[in-house]
Amino acid sequence: MKYSSAHDELFPQSIYRSTGHGEITSTMNYFRQTPTSRKIAWPLQIGGLLMLLLPNLFPNLFSPLSRSYPSIFSEWNAPRPMHLHLLNRALQQQTSNAQEADLWSPLPNQGWEACADNLDTQSSHRKSQLYIQVFLDGGLNQQRMGICDAVAVAKILNATLVIPYLEVNPVWQDSSSFADIFDVDHFISVLSGDVSIVKELPSDYSWSTREYYATGIRATRIKTAPVHASASWYLENVLPLMQSYGIVAIAPFSHRLAFDNLPSDIQHLRCKVNFHALVFVPHVRALGDALVSRLRSPPSLDSASSATHFHGRGNDRAGAGKYVVLHLRFDKDMAAHSACDFGGGKAEKLALAKYRQVLWQGRVLNSQFTDEELRGQGRCPLTPEEIGLLLAALGFNNSTHLYLASHKVYGGEARMSALRQLFPFMEDKKSLASSHELSEVEGKASLLAAVDYYVSMQSDIFISASPGNMHNALLGHRAYKNLKTIRPNMTLLGKLFLNKTMEWSEFQQAVQQGHKNRQGQIRIRKEKQSIYTYPAPDCMCKT
Repeated sequence: MKYSSAHDELFPQSIYRSTGHGEITSTMNYFRQTPTSRKIAWPLQIGGLLMLLLPNLFPNLFSPLSRSYPSIFSEWNAPRPMHLHLLNRALQQQTSNAQEADLWSPLPNQGWEACADNLDTQSSHRKSQLYIQVFLDGGLNQQRMGICDAVAVAKILNATLVIPYLEVNPVWQDSSSFADIFDVDHFISVLSGDVSIVKELPSDYSWSTREYYATGIRATRIKTAPVHASASWYLENVLPLMQSYGIVAIAPFSHRLAFDNLPSDIQHLRCKVNFHALVFVPHVRALGDALVSRLRSPPSLDSASSATHFHGRGNDRAGAGKYVVLHLRFDKDMAAHSACDFGGGKAEKLALAKYRQVLWQGRVLNSQFTDEELRGQGRCPLTPEEIGLLLAALGFNNSTHLYLASHKVYGGEARMSALRQLFPFMEDKKSLASSHELSEVEGKASLLAAVDYYVSMQSDIFISASPGNMHNALLGHRAYKNLKTIRPNMTLLGKLFLNKTMEWSEFQQAVQQGHKNRQGQIRIRKEKQSIYTYPAPDCMCKT
């Protein structure tokens, strides 16, 4: 019997063979059977029907549930360590006092200082009766950049900005508004000398809503703003429309302002918004402060004595009272899109290939290359095991307090086991806070990300397992504050992990040498690079 592609996707023939059910009989053949054979066949029909309904009734069975729970039907074999010889050696290593002191030491003065709030951004500002609205999609950090750009565009047009509207993210289904995430009064106050900002439109324009623009073509909506548009584009295309109607709404707006060839006061203003005006709401900051306090508190005597975490050293060690934030970005979408091999065997490869085909219909360039080629080019995201080995090679030991800024990990707890062995003092929001403390943010992806962002900005060291919007946002913000941030050398690590015979000492030496200048050193922004990732020289001053 031939199955439809949809049927094959859910029920590969190997599943039926393994259960002993054989080939499922068609409905027509069922009615041709004898009464005896029908008695045997009907349980199979019921079973088949239940299997068809399972994905709809219990969708979580077919996808990773969370950071700690693996998928049941997409990964048949629990992933095992891919670098067991390195892992075993890493678990035995000890860090010298001198090495640990160097590791945790703050960055020295690099000749730059944060000064976006001191630079002149208030030229030619006057109260305007022209209004601009923007509708921002994406996650928290993409929306954050959009907010900064919106303020800059309002300044270019000398318009009054309405507090930006945050679209519901189709992935996270989070309906949090600007006011749910950011302190609106602080935002308006800090920028009061630069741009006029209102919480809502005057009654004459109360019709200009998200629903209004969603139900038809509207003359006041601009939906053709080019990516990285210049200031002159806004003056030539948006200002005349705004002067005609008194208001314009721009959607989509993400990445709609260039990073180059803008007046210096506009560049300074973007940084002033990002690094000074955008402050999270009080309850997010309060929760973040509580988490930071618990991370900095020494572990209890019981937890320290129940495991050999400290190699005989107490709170006099250099890392006492300090913590690392690890942004562990390793979800199923990323794993599938990378087309890399993550050690889950043929079943995992097949599951990811099918998932990749469903989501991107063959439009994944990486799938044309072998795993060795991809790793050699640094195009494979680091697994939890690999990021753990990187941290261990840099000198972090199993007394390190590690905070996970992550929503979930593909493969669940089985894929986390190596990292947890290396760093038993590994925490996240749920392990540090009570359900009551988390009640205001639980189930709201943007607020959960805001808590992680806040805790990351307070950390002694930040590292991200792979690039992305949160990585880029924190890289820039921490550079602005001269805070230590480790940037994994993906190309180097890809090549090192391909070598299955490399000894730990050789691996450690290569890692340390390859990351000497990747720990927060100021990098000057190049043409077309984001001002939010590389704030020097636009937003920083020479000391």
